[in-house]
Amino acid sequence: MSDPYRLPRTVLPHRYDLTLAPNLDTATFAGSVDIAVVVAEPTTTVVMNAIELAVDEAWVTVNGIRHEAHVSLDEPTERCTLTLTEPLLAGDATVSLRFRGLLNDKLHGFYRSTFTDDDGNERVIATTQFEATDARRAFPCWDEPDIKAVFGISLWIDGDFRAVSNGAVAEVETIEGRRRVRFTDTMIMSTYLVAFIVGPLDATEPIDVDGIPLRVLCPPGRLPLTPFALEVAEYSLRYLANYFDLPYPGDSMDLVAIPDFAFGAMENLGCVTFRETLLLVDPDHATQGELQNIVDVIAHELAHMWFGDLVTMDWWNGIWLNEAFATFMELKVTDAFRVQWERWAGFGLARSTAFDTDALHTTRPIEYPVVSPEDAAGMFDVLTYEKGAAVVRMLEQYLGEDRFRAGIRRYMTLHQYGNTETTDLWDAIEETSGEPVRRIMDSWIFQGGHPVIDVSMSDDGATVHLAQRRFTYLPHPLDTSLWCVPLIIRYATADAAVHTTKALLTGETLDLALDEPATWLVVNAEGHGFFRVSYAPALRQTLTAQAHAGLSNVERYCLVDDTWGSVLAGTTSASEFLTLAEGLSDETDVAVWRRILTGVDQIERIARNGEREVLQARVRALVAPALDRSGWAPRESDGDRDHELRSVLIGAMATLGNDHEAQTRVREIFHQYLTDSQSVEANVAAAVIRVTAAFAGAEDVDAMLEGFRRSSTPQEELRLIYALAEVRDPAQMSRVLDLTMTAEVRTQNAPFVIGACLANRENGHLAWAFVQERWTEMNERFPANSIVRMLSGIRTITDPHLAKTIEAFMADHPLSQGMQTLQQHVERMRVSVGLAARLATES
Repeated sequence: MSDPYRLPRTVLPHRYDLTLAPNLDTATFAGSVDIAVVVAEPTTTVVMNAIELAVDEAWVTVNGIRHEAHVSLDEPTERCTLTLTEPLLAGDATVSLRFRGLLNDKLHGFYRSTFTDDDGNERVIATTQFEATDARRAFPCWDEPDIKAVFGISLWIDGDFRAVSNGAVAEVETIEGRRRVRFTDTMIMSTYLVAFIVGPLDATEPIDVDGIPLRVLCPPGRLPLTPFALEVAEYSLRYLANYFDLPYPGDSMDLVAIPDFAFGAMENLGCVTFRETLLLVDPDHATQGELQNIVDVIAHELAHMWFGDLVTMDWWNGIWLNEAFATFMELKVTDAFRVQWERWAGFGLARSTAFDTDALHTTRPIEYPVVSPEDAAGMFDVLTYEKGAAVVRMLEQYLGEDRFRAGIRRYMTLHQYGNTETTDLWDAIEETSGEPVRRIMDSWIFQGGHPVIDVSMSDDGATVHLAQRRFTYLPHPLDTSLWCVPLIIRYATADAAVHTTKALLTGETLDLALDEPATWLVVNAEGHGFFRVSYAPALRQTLTAQAHAGLSNVERYCLVDDTWGSVLAGTTSASEFLTLAEGLSDETDVAVWRRILTGVDQIERIARNGEREVLQARVRALVAPALDRSGWAPRESDGDRDHELRSVLIGAMATLGNDHEAQTRVREIFHQYLTDSQSVEANVAAAVIRVTAAFAGAEDVDAMLEGFRRSSTPQEELRLIYALAEVRDPAQMSRVLDLTMTAEVRTQNAPFVIGACLANRENGHLAWAFVQERWTEMNERFPANSIVRMLSGIRTITDPHLAKTIEAFMADHPLSQGMQTLQQHVERMRVSVGLAARLATES
């Protein structure tokens, strides 16, 4: 039986000549396409993809003779079949169709995005989002990643509108008052990378990047927010071309800010689309985290020009490699662009998020079979991006950066313009490195989960005993999974010398002889391995004592992170975690502080009233010295991460520590912010806004909403609306929830606000009641892929009765996308409920 989601290979395209005429007033479009194809064997049918299109006519031309075709559309399989009365013979032909469609408001396919201009008028942009399988909503095509072709695109536009597509503008002609813009041909590429945009857009003057014109385009009035993106993109293009040792494969590069966008950004060749907040910024009034996000995302999308666009996965089961490698490359680019940000140290937070899902029974392998479009949509998650990037980094560091890059360059050269399977990459790296790369990586890619490495030492310190077992939060007694674990071990000897050695743990245990006896050791040196570490008590005690003298920032982060993981698994008490945290009171790294405070926050939200007051006092004692060192105001000597640390500490002191003096000071700064927002340093402002929101009454919420409505940058807008999810007053929480279902909050943002409300310690139950009440409306209003992201807020629910209510409701209301991710949310909620039960017995 044929696969209903895979097209037959009887007729295949190699070139599309596509013309589209969008009407922004009526939200419709008309189009035509002539597709040059090769017929492999005689056939009376041509099968391609199409959905939500009306096909007015279709025909096939062979040797100049036109053959009319009957058109049938099958919605369940999203197919368009052309049937001819006489069979097509093997050879060349041209398939032509004329079609119509609607510019939808679902943020996929060919859709409309709206914004309000400076005069208060609503303006419309027609734009595209095709990954994974939505090009078929804009034009009939062979919408599978391995069926590559060249695209020649033309767009009809009205008035002063601007048109953008994958190539540079080749020709503009005016006919009867309308302009027809023809773009240069693309390279051979997949349909999901096609893009076209029409509407009121401003553009920067192009920058020449080694012969490639680079621009940023945005809604009118926002050009002052583009210079930072241009700087980042120029740097990234040069870095990536050097890394891959291949030139950028397009002839131009446009970065386009779209007001309504379901994802963060999309790597369309030469026409990369972004959420405004990830492209447009005033760097003088943005937080370090906001700037870092922009650099990360621009670098990520530009990395795709090579890894994804030039070399593409054969089918959607391989999308993880595209996204994981682009995530890996974004980190390398960002780390080089701003060394002082210590990007790999900050990646620990994202890696922890991946651990948090991968420790569940409902995790999945990084790569798994993909059949339907819904399966493909389910691949875009934390396991694809963050876990995938982490295991790639683990391999790079084990092999060494030079050997790893040599393998990448070989892979790119061998497969440029083509399609690959995951194993093609491992084979290329294995050939250049001489290491068993496929054996190592198969154990990480094709099975879910990750190990914890138990570490002990011989009495003389000369031998390290290592054992692996699967790490899970909930018991998994029958699991015998094993991984091929690359280990980088650093240890100190009696003469205070520090040594590094590597080992490959392929079985359940390994006894590793050291060159000299060790006084202390770190098994996951620099935190590059995607595994937990559990040290024997004496080793852990020694390591904790060495935390500042012997451990790097990343290693201290891993020590805290692994300890918190063991708290969730029930093998370490919350009291032990707090003792470890208090032993790190001299900590100066923001990532370590974030990890400490995330754990403390989860303990504090479970604590009962009397216990909570005791815990708050401990938090004040822990945070106060660090905040005193940091101060409340920026200093000349501050680095970027110092600004971020100050923000974290202010928030912790005022909320987790419930410090009244800090709350008073926050309120003073908030009033200053309302008077002149730019007079408050952005990182401090972000903390002040969050704290104010937590304790806000009606007047404060009014002020924050007014600020949201008149915000001058995308970052300020999101800071304010997301902070409102922190409100503890039930009446104000209801106001915030109601707001998410209005036009004031874009449908791309509303699900994330609701998700944050679900995670609200005081009002999560109110948010859940709201979700239940408005469930049907939410599913009609929000992008389908955002519903499961919204539901991530249930992961922190600790009330067993509410958890049962949520599970029962979701069992009766399955999602159209992301069911496995939903199962992970539900299991993680059970872990939170279990933690609360254990803490109740500890006290």
